[in-house]
Amino acid sequence: MILSDKRILDEISKGTILIEPFRDECLGTNSYDVHLGKYLAVYNDRLLDARAHNKIEEFKISEEGFILQPGTLYLGVTEEYTETHAHVPFLEGKSSAGRLGIFIHATAGKGDVGYCNTWTLEITVIQPIRVYAGMPIGQLIYFDVDGDINTLYKDKQNAKYNTRSVKPIESMMWKNKF
Repeated sequence: MILSDKRILDEISKGTILIEPFRDECLGTNSYDVHLGKYLAVYNDRLLDARAHNKIEEFKISEEGFILQPGTLYLGVTEEYTETHAHVPFLEGKSSAGRLGIFIHATAGKGDVGYCNTWTLEITVIQPIRVYAGMPIGQLIYFDVDGDINTLYKDKQNAKYNTRSVKPIESMMWKNKF
């Protein structure tokens, strides 16, 4: 079941959901709008290797914005830091961004209960577009969990994305054994 605006506010007051910064005007009927942070990154190499630590180059979006190009995977980050201690958070793109041909995630739209961080965005575009830090880019939707949880994401020994960051985080696939 998706949490309503009133329920999201209740959970925030209980401390099971944290959104920093929180702005009332970003709370929708059943979601919370998140914004593009000021950092983007691209991989240094065109050929990526799932077993290798693929390095990224980070850069700051200027006041004039930054033009994203088709055919490149950009890693972005949300301006908002979130914590979700009792619900499953889903990150979806804003329809206004989608109508401009901006996709904010390739496959990683679902977070885990206990995820505490900003959200790294896997941004691709259909045609060149100028983006700006602070622009609405996505929305968080929260779902109830049925049953008890053994281990929250933040407490897992093998959690790869626990270090708090205001910058995009590259893939940590290379840490898996395969």
